[in-house]
Formats: sequence, structure tokens, C-alpha cells
Amino acid sequence: MLVMEFKAVIKEPQKVAINEAIRTARFVRNKVLRYWMDNRGVGKKELYRYNTQLRDEFKFVKDLNSHACQASVENVERAIKRFFDNCKNKVPGKKGYPRFKKYSTSVEYKQSGWKLSPDKKSIKFTDNKGIGKVKLKGTWDLWRFDQKLIKRVRIVQRADGYYVQFCVKIDNSEQLEATGFTVGLDVGLKEFYTDSDGYSEPNPRFYKKGEKRARFYQRRVSRKNKGSSNRRKAINKLGRHHLKISRQRSEHAKRLARCVIRSNDLVAYEYLRVKNLVKNHCLAKSINDAGWYQFREWLEHFGQKFGRITVAVNPAYTSQNCSNCGEVVKKSLSTRTHVCKCGCQLDRDHNAARNILTRALGTVGHTGTYQNACGELASTFPGSDLVKQVNSLKQESPSF
Repeated sequence: MLVMEFKAVIKEPQKVAINEAIRTARFVRNKVLRYWMDNRGVGKKELYRYNTQLRDEFKFVKDLNSHACQASVENVERAIKRFFDNCKNKVPGKKGYPRFKKYSTSVEYKQSGWKLSPDKKSIKFTDNKGIGKVKLKGTWDLWRFDQKLIKRVRIVQRADGYYVQFCVKIDNSEQLEATGFTVGLDVGLKEFYTDSDGYSEPNPRFYKKGEKRARFYQRRVSRKNKGSSNRRKAINKLGRHHLKISRQRSEHAKRLARCVIRSNDLVAYEYLRVKNLVKNHCLAKSINDAGWYQFREWLEHFGQKFGRITVAVNPAYTSQNCSNCGEVVKKSLSTRTHVCKCGCQLDRDHNAARNILTRALGTVGHTGTYQNACGELASTFPGSDLVKQVNSLKQESPSF
């Protein structure tokens, strides 16, 4: 499935219509969820029947496309299924009981309720919400795909405007030549990651750099009167600033993950439960700013796309064990150098990355060393291609 996003060029009446469609989709979701809570044991068919009753009872629900209402019911189904799966698998902590939504930012259409223009540069929503024709601004070549392959159309509201997403059912996997390289990654706060070859990628700390400006916008919000137009404008500026930081973090994680996956046949990384790590209030802001979970998601995405092996290993004692002899060398978090009596002296994160790779190779049944047959190390340097070892540098595209 490929998701293609375009900026929507809309007018003020269309904004009102889109917001009404988003509120209606949220209304249907919350009503169906309440029906499930009040009638335990009801199945999928009963939820869809109740959705039909809502369309007969409320005119504003009937004005929304029927498939868009069904998409809201599907969201409830997924939430219920995820909750029961977590209970069945005995996931530690909270199980994710379905909750009502007070705010929502999107409405999703299926294969009806919209129509693309012949040049694929605009889309017209045909339900009775009055959205009408929306111009699309973007560089994706949507014209290459048959309209039948578009399974979902989603309107998303963000701080800087509205976007239209197309979910296209195609196989976007690519086959790459084998490189013969493997790498282990240890993420951290001092450095974004350190690989098993000793290379460290600096941590950009996007939020920390923009925190001063965010506080300035937050003070402006607090000084405005509640409900005033000036307060709404100040909130929008604050949201735009946070959106910029979020996009910077996402693009950084995507660029590095793509480079690492293209450069190695096997990538090993730590299976970290970030939700538990941020309970440490001293480090929570720095952990969230690093974006470890996003980086891991992009690694798995590109690994599946390019046919590479990605292995998540248990991080226990990867920093304490010696990567050379296996001896346990206890050290505090402030100790940044690993020194073992066997003579091994490495940076703490470099030692952990080598242990992570060793565990991954043992998991998948591979045998080998950290170098290839020619004695050359694999590279994860961002912007490099698969042949950095022969000094042939090529720029990677951040898009996917």
C-alpha cells in the first residue's frame, strides 16, 4: 500500500464543509463505540446495523457518504480488536481500552463519494456535505495509477492547512543487490546512534533547538482571551511550530533509516519500549526528542520494501557485556568508555552495538565477522551509497 499526500487548495466555505465532515465522522465513531460499551458481546454486523440507524435518525449523518460512515465503524472495530489482542497476549501495562475521541483531524472515504478529474490535479467530493471540487498541489505522479487501485481517500487537517491522502494498492517493493554487510545499531541520547563499526550519527535535538521559540508562542497563547480570534491565531502559530519540529524529526529518521537499509543486508537494533522509558521524568523530553520509535518504524518499513533483514534484539546487558570476551563489566550510565580486563577498550555505545549485532546473527542463524572478505567495513554514513568503501559518494533521496 502506497500513501500519496497532496496539499489541498480550498476556500473558506470548503473549510467549513470539511470541518463538518470531520465532526460527523467523529460523531459516528463515538456513538458506535458507546453502543458497543452498552451492549457487550455485539459483533461486527450489529455495529454496521447501528450505523444504518444513525443515518436514518440524523440528517447530518446521512449527508456524509455512507462509506465514510463505514470507515468510522471500522476504526472502532480495529480499536476493539487491538484491545482484546493485547489482553489475550498479556501485554504488560495498560491494554488500550477503546476511548471516545474529543478531537479528530481526518475523515476517510472509501471508493465512493469522490471523483478524480481526468488530469488528476483535482478531486470532487460528491456527498451532501458541500465540499465540492478541491485542487491538489503536489509532485506525486498520481496519473500513473488506475483509479480502481485507489482504495482510500482521506482528508487530513493540520496546523498549516488541509491535505488529501490517497491510499493506492500497489506493490512498491524493490530488489537490491546483496552487499555482504551487516550492522548493529545502538541508539542513544548523546549520539543518535552508534553502529557496530564505530561510526556515530550526531543527535540533532530538533525540539531542544526550537524550544525557546515554542515557549514564546506558548506565552502569546496564554495572554489572549479565551474564545477570541487572536487566541485562535496564536494557537495556530504554536501548532505550526510544533508541526515543523515533528516533520524535521520524521525526515531525519527516514533519511537515516533508508541509508542504513540500502547499505546492509542485515540491520540489528534494540527492541526498546519507549513508552516505559519516558516514565523517567529526567530523560523523557530528550527521549521523545530523539525519535527512536520513528527510526525503528522506518527501518522496518524500508527493510520490507527493499527485501532486507531487520532484527530487533533484547537490549538487556548489551552495554555491560564485553563484545570481545563476553565478560560482564558493570558500569553506570555516566561511564562512557568500556574497559575490560581482556584488553578491549571501546566507546560504551560502540561496544553495545557490537553486542546487538552478535545477538542478531545468532538469532537468524548467520555466522561471520564484522567485516567482509576484503576486510572492508560496511558504512551507514548518511548520504552514501553501497560503495562508500571505494570513496564513491552518491546522494540518497529522502523520498520513498
